Amino acid sequence: MDRARSHTGTNDRVALAFELFNASVQHWLDLAGIFVFALSGALLGVRKNLDVFGMAVLAEATALGGGLFRDVVIGAVPPAAFADLGYFLTPLVATLLVFFLHPEVERINKAVNFFDAAGLGLFCVVGTTKAYEYGLGLTASGALGLATAAGGGVLRDILAGDPPQLLRWDRDLYAVPAIVGAGAVALLIHAGELTGVTAGGAAALAFVLRLAAMRYHWRAPRAWQRRSTAVGEG
Repeated sequence: MDRARSHTGTNDRVALAFELFNASVQHWLDLAGIFVFALSGALLGVRKNLDVFGMAVLAEATALGGGLFRDVVIGAVPPAAFADLGYFLTPLVATLLVFFLHPEVERINKAVNFFDAAGLGLFCVVGTTKAYEYGLGLTASGALGLATAAGGGVLRDILAGDPPQLLRWDRDLYAVPAIVGAGAVALLIHAGELTGVTAGGAAALAFVLRLAAMRYHWRAPRAWQRRSTAVGEG
C-alpha cells in the first residue's frame, strides 16, 4: 500500500512539474526551439541546392521529427506536431526566412547554434518527462528524451543523403549533452525531486554542455588505438 501510494505521489509530482513547465513559457519555448531547428534544416537545403519545397521538407523534418517519433511511441495521438497549427507553420516561416535571407542567416550561424543548443536542452527534458507521464520506465523515458532532442537532426541528414551528424566522430558532442539532460531528469524523477525549477536546471545542464562542446570541440572517442583520421573511412 505504501509503495503504491509512493509511486502515485511520484507520478503526481511529475505531472505537476510538467504542467508548471508547460503553463509558463512551454508553448513559446517549443516554438522557439522548433524555429531554430527548422533554420538548420532549411540552411542544409540551401547548401544541397534544393528548391523551396525541399528546403521546407528538411525544415519540417528537423523541427518536428523527434517530437513526432516520441508521441507515436508513447501513444500521444494525434501528435503535438499535428494538433497545434503553430508547430506546423513555424518551420515554414523559417524556410521563407532562409529562402530570401540565407546569406544573412549564414552570418549569424553562431547565434543559430546557440539557440539550437537551448532547444536541445529543452526538448531532452520535455521528451523525458512526457514519456514518463505516459507510463514508460525511467530508462525508456530517457531514451525518448534523447530521441526528442536529436531525432529531427538524424531525419534531416538521412533525407539530405548525409551520414547523420549524431554518428560522426568529427562533429562536436551533440547526443551526449542530451543524454546527460535526459538522465538528470530520470534521476530527479527517481528521487521524487522533479519540479519546474529542477527540470529547468536539467535543461540548462544539457545546454551548457552543448555550448562547451562547441567551444572546445569535445568529441567522443573512437575505437581504441585507431590511427586513421580520414572522415568517413570504414
